[in-house]
Order: sequence, then structure tokens, then C-alpha cells
Amino acid sequence: MNVSQLLDFFENINLNEYDGKIVAKAIEEIVSRLRCIQDVGLGYLTLNRTSNTLSGGESQRINLVTALGSSLVGSLYILDEPSIGLHPRDTERLIAVLKRLRDIGNTVVVVEHDEEIMKAADLLIDIGPKAGINGGEIVFKGRIGDEADEEAMSRSLTLQYLGGQRTRYMRKKRDWTYSIKVEGAMEHNLKDINVKFPLGVLTVVTGVSGSGKSSLVGDILYPAVYRELNHTGSAPGTYRGLSGNIDRITQIEYVDQNPIGKSSRSNAVTYLKIYDEIRKLLSDQQYAKINGYTPSHFSFNMDGGRCPECQGEGFVKIGMQFMADVSMVCESCGGKRFKPEILEVKYKGMNVDDILNMSVEEAIAFFSSQSEPAAVRIAERLQPLVDVGLSYIKLGQSSSTLSGGESQRIKLAYFLSMTDAGTRSKPQRILFIFDEPTTGLHFYDVEKLLKSFDALLSKGHTIVVVEHNLDVIRAADGVIDLGPEAGDGGGSLVFAGTPEALRNCEGSHTAKYLRED
Repeated sequence: MNVSQLLDFFENINLNEYDGKIVAKAIEEIVSRLRCIQDVGLGYLTLNRTSNTLSGGESQRINLVTALGSSLVGSLYILDEPSIGLHPRDTERLIAVLKRLRDIGNTVVVVEHDEEIMKAADLLIDIGPKAGINGGEIVFKGRIGDEADEEAMSRSLTLQYLGGQRTRYMRKKRDWTYSIKVEGAMEHNLKDINVKFPLGVLTVVTGVSGSGKSSLVGDILYPAVYRELNHTGSAPGTYRGLSGNIDRITQIEYVDQNPIGKSSRSNAVTYLKIYDEIRKLLSDQQYAKINGYTPSHFSFNMDGGRCPECQGEGFVKIGMQFMADVSMVCESCGGKRFKPEILEVKYKGMNVDDILNMSVEEAIAFFSSQSEPAAVRIAERLQPLVDVGLSYIKLGQSSSTLSGGESQRIKLAYFLSMTDAGTRSKPQRILFIFDEPTTGLHFYDVEKLLKSFDALLSKGHTIVVVEHNLDVIRAADGVIDLGPEAGDGGGSLVFAGTPEALRNCEGSHTAKYLRED
């Protein structure tokens, strides 16, 4: 049973007086906790659903239910983006749960970008004005609707978007001719639906949480098209057929939020292959040539130049017998990752550690101001990271410290940095699938994301996005809305067409919020 069915069962259970007295307290507790799960929008989860199949947002909301069920008071709850994966309809329910936590005597602090949660807050603390070295200051503290002074309004991007002084980005819409059609999709709760995915444009798949979006896109569309193109891969979910213009795409890429590298030594510049250029630039310096240092001496992954103690990680793990392992800065290199003689090699006064500790923004300013073509090329190849809103991350920042949203945008930057489709003998036409790319993004960053999508579309690619963000839905060329509800009440195709036409769809929860926005 799913949670909604079980709640209905226990609320309407019919017992005689003797049995009723025995189980009254147990049923009261069961109903109370099931109702909490329902209230946070997870009524569609079945009881045998394993925790490792839950999304980050679902796990966080289950933890919220645990907190509510324990009836603690005088506690401080800190939630990091609880709206992840939530449709605006479900965000309303989440706000009600957070207010209930507050009203029974707790303090709730939420790190969040969602407009509705910001508006519902008793106090908004806006940190900025921008990211990285250009951030770190409190630019506004108060309630939405409070009179903000002129300086706060000029510096707070959040207030500018919420107050309408800064308009949301509206991209130029594209028309489409070709498409791929999934016929008879029946995986999980999908009810034998036929869905057409346009090619060469931006399509958003939306619907309330649990309506079947991931089942359609992640379990059927991606593996089915991948198999069709590569004649290998994992088996897709249950569906009858795939038709349409599959010959109009050359490959398919699923851009998820998994880490960009398996090793803690991996980072943004190694993933984008920019570090190869930096290593070559350093090995070309006079001091390196005299000492016979090659690009491999500046690698974290090869012996020669890296610190032998920490193997180029900058820290060492100390195994604790009865507790979690402890990471400590490597005493041998002081966290610099390389041998002292390698750190003696400098380019314009900067050694490899100095360069890896620069933010993307600082590195672009540094390399673009040099005259050597190699340095200018490094600056140009770093630009896609700025385009996807990651100007603040450090070049050597370990991939294990990046959030899921940051990892996903580094993957997007990689595709933006790829050779232009037109320069190849056979133009590449890639179908990109993004799973909630606005996770962790401010309005300002969503604008950058949409511009990045436009850059991919201009090269002849196709983008399908699973998303709840109203700005992205409004900017799409086409919308596929699933639902109308979650779990057994979902899995139907509610609407397929333009965002403008969706506003007039009566049976869609998404349409309601588009009209209000």
C-alpha cells in the first residue's frame, strides 16, 4: 500500500469495543505519523520503498516527519533546500509543516531559493550581493514587504526579483518540426500514455511530485533512445514502442547530479581538461625546463611531483577504530599537494598551488591579462564555468565538496566547451536530459542557466528538462505536464503544448500556479 491508502485504511478501520480499546493508542500514533507524511507531499510512497531509491528532497521530508512525530519543542531545525524536487503545490504543504514546527515552540532556519518559502518566512536574511569573493555580506535582513532602504534594494538581487525591479529572463521561443514519440509508457504509475518529445527545442516535463516524470524520462526515454542509438545499455522500463525522428540525433546524454569524479583529487578543471593546459604552461617555464619537470610532475595522479605522503590529496585520512575516520591537513606538504621543489616553479609569480586556489573569476582575470596564447586559451576555456554561474568555485576545489547542482552545472559547462557542432565532418546533434537543474539556484543563476541552454540549442542540440521551477516552465518551447496527482492518482498525460496554452488547462496543478505567477 502507499501512505495515502494506509491512512485511509486506519482512519476507517472497524473494530469492536474491546479490540478498539487495546489498539486505540497504537492507531492514534500510526494515523498521526501517516498524516504527517501525507502533509509533506509523500502520500504516494509505498511502504516497501527502500530509502536508497528516495531523492534528496524526499529523504529530507521523511526526516521532517520524524521530527514532527517526536513532538520536540525548544529545538532548532536547520533545513538545506527542502523544496528540492517539489512542485509549487507541494511547496505549499511543506510551508504548512514548517509553520506547524514553529508554532509548537521550535525555531526553523531554512537555506532556500524558493519564492513561496521566502515570502512565508518571518525573517529573510539575504547574503550577497554576488557569489564567491563578491559575496559573503548581509545585504538585507527583514520580511518580504518591509520597506527596504535604497542601498539594500540596489545590492540585493533577491529583492529586485521579488519586487519586480528586475524582470525574469524570457528567451526567444523556437518552433519544431521533428520529434521522438514514446508509445504505451506503463512503468510504475504511468497509465499507458503516448508522449511526443520535440527535437531542436527546450521541453520541460513537469507535474506534482510523484506524478511519473522520472519514470517517463529517466526510466523509459533515456534508456530506450540510448539502446536505439548504441545497441547496448540497460533495459528501459515498460513501454510499447519508440517512433519518430531518432535519426535526427547522434547521441543522448543524461546530465544528472552525481559527482563529477570518483576520486577526491578530481575537480572542475580536471573534468573540463583545462588542467592539462595549466600543467603544460607550468612545465614550459625556464625553471621547470632546467630541472627536467614535465607536465606529469604537476599531476595529482602520478608520482614524481605530487606529495608522497598524501598522494596529492592535500590531506590524510586517519582511521579511528570505534569512530568515523578523521581527515587532517597533510603535515608533509601543508595541504599544498606537491613537493617543495615543484612549488618553486612559477608562472608570473604564481605556483601550481596558487593557481589551484584561485576562483574561476580570479583565474580568468589573471590568465586573460597575459600575452601568451596558452594563457589566453586557458581563460577562454574557463569561461563556460562563468556562463553556468560557477565563477566562485576554486580551480582545485575537490569534486567531493561540490553540491549536486554544482556538479550538474560543471557537466553542462563541459558540453558548452565542446567543439562547435559545425566544425566536425558530421554535425553532432545531442539530446540532453537534465534532472532538476535549478536545484540550489537563485533567480539570477536560473537566468544564466537558460542562456546556457540557448547556447546548446543554437548548436543544433535538443534539451529535455524535468523541472518544477516556474521561470523555466514559462521559458520553455514546449511543456509536458503529468498527473494530475501523485502515485496512483498520477501517471496520465494532463497536457502537452506551449506554456501559454498550459495556463488555460483546467485539470493541471501547474497551470494554476502559472496563472497566479
